[in-house]
Amino acid sequence: MAGEDLSRPDAAAHPLGFPVRRVALDAPWAWLAAGWRDLCANPVLSIGYGIIFTAGGWLLYWLLERQELVSLVPVLGAGFVLISPVLAAGLYEMSRLREKGQRVTLRAVVVGIRSAIGRLSLFGVALFLAFFAWVQLAFLLLSLFLGEVAVPDPSQFVHTALFTNAGLALLFAGTILGAALAAMVFSISSIGAPLLLAKDVDTVTAMATSVRAAAANIGPMLLWAALIAGHMMIGLLTLFLGLAIILPLLGHATWHAFRALTVVDDI
Repeated sequence: MAGEDLSRPDAAAHPLGFPVRRVALDAPWAWLAAGWRDLCANPVLSIGYGIIFTAGGWLLYWLLERQELVSLVPVLGAGFVLISPVLAAGLYEMSRLREKGQRVTLRAVVVGIRSAIGRLSLFGVALFLAFFAWVQLAFLLLSLFLGEVAVPDPSQFVHTALFTNAGLALLFAGTILGAALAAMVFSISSIGAPLLLAKDVDTVTAMATSVRAAAANIGPMLLWAALIAGHMMIGLLTLFLGLAIILPLLGHATWHAFRALTVVDDI
């Protein structure tokens, strides 16, 4: 693995968390490559996992359209990115099994997730709270800048957001506050979610390790966050079709990010 191993000094300074490593700036590209190899090694399970979320996206869009709430799609799409680390647990388990040289089957994946379901559920609650905060923040900004109490029509909203001062201010404030919330969630979940799957640890330990790994690798993690955001944007712009490939790729790659950034034995 690339970079300097800081395992011993870090472990002494932070007894709650696992030791972390520093990696090269371009390490996220290697994580994506490793994730792609995992996907190709188990295409049926991996892409099947992605198809479930693609179908979920279509169902959500259909429900919003029936309620004339299509304008909420970008808000909920961004919110999905916040909770996706815990939803990708099955992909982490596939990569873990492959790393250990074990056969990757649906039964084995379910058994692996079941053993960690309690830890992952508690972590999922924290991410869902962040998702709820994001949705509430979106409505608050809508009310503050546009004076809206209901979700606007998509065509009207696009024109208002792009061609009025209030709309541009809304986009600016939403981007800044959304980025701050996303950065916070990313710092606690990028390593925290796969760590909870791999080891019997508490949520605080997982979050602390994830935050320290991010703080020790600001450059690589900024690149990783940008790659995740770019891939997810492609998935959403393709009417969720791209998510069938992108979600498994990012899920597998996240496992390899976890393995590169932390010193964890006996997974």
